[in-house]
Amino acid sequence: MSADVLIGNLLNPVILFFFLGLLAVWIRSDLAIPTALSRFLSYYLLFCIGLKGGAELAHSGLSMDIFKVLALALGMALLVPLYAFFILRRRLNLYDSAAIAATYGSISAVTFITAINFLEENQEPFGGYMVAAMALMEAPAIIVGLLLFNLYDRNETGGSARSPSVRQIVREAVTNGSVVLILGSFLIGIVSTDKSVHALLPFTDGIFKGMLAFFLLDMGLLAGKRLASLRGSGGFILRFSVLIPLFNAALIIGLAWLLELSKGDALLLTVLCASASYIAVPAAMRISIPKANAGLYVPMSLAITFPFNIILGIPLYYFLLNQILN
Repeated sequence: MSADVLIGNLLNPVILFFFLGLLAVWIRSDLAIPTALSRFLSYYLLFCIGLKGGAELAHSGLSMDIFKVLALALGMALLVPLYAFFILRRRLNLYDSAAIAATYGSISAVTFITAINFLEENQEPFGGYMVAAMALMEAPAIIVGLLLFNLYDRNETGGSARSPSVRQIVREAVTNGSVVLILGSFLIGIVSTDKSVHALLPFTDGIFKGMLAFFLLDMGLLAGKRLASLRGSGGFILRFSVLIPLFNAALIIGLAWLLELSKGDALLLTVLCASASYIAVPAAMRISIPKANAGLYVPMSLAITFPFNIILGIPLYYFLLNQILN
């Protein structure tokens, strides 16, 4: 990995605010971000990325290359929870295996947004349609994870009288607030005029990096608190939280080479496949698989996989893509 790229990423103020959050927890500071403000920041980031992505797609138009990337994104969202589930079942119970598989099959929107910031810092172009890829990948993994749980629950224990139907599962996934906002903003960006989108630039672009830095401060605080939940969970959990994202990333980097994707698009797709959800999936799992241990799947994604990706993963993936796509 290029030392300059790694050091540049580590010294980026956006990333440093994440470390500040970790430090605040470590020294037991009373620094805290109100829950309502944290939710607003999350929605703000999704709104901006969706709107800008839709506007970019309106300019570039649809092509076979775009459909190729979207199909690959959807395929990975369906495939990752399948093999993750069977790996997890070797060590964990059915409830935790299904919840963690869905977590790692889905995506982290904030990791994706951090990767976009990384590309902009390195002046690397990417397609606005990658926002559509992100939106496509969030729900399928939830559905696959819950379908696997219901299938094995019936086979092993006779199932539950209140197991959610496929229709309920799909509805929960599709109507999730983050999915609705990112898709809605994306569609609004497509149909809006250049003049109207430009008028929003002070809000969507001018303060974006500051908002992202503040949000990552909140993520650092949350990650620091969640790390304590993983004490005593064993080396398997730690290894899975790092090795599965790396495996997913290696798979996508290889496919990016075969399909001749651009470096920017390939990095964003790699980051999506290497990330794990800590917002949409936990919300769905709390409703559909309440017996799954949230003290495992939430800190795995938020306190291990998320910081690994934003600190080391993104510059590592970018370095590898630079080697094979030049």
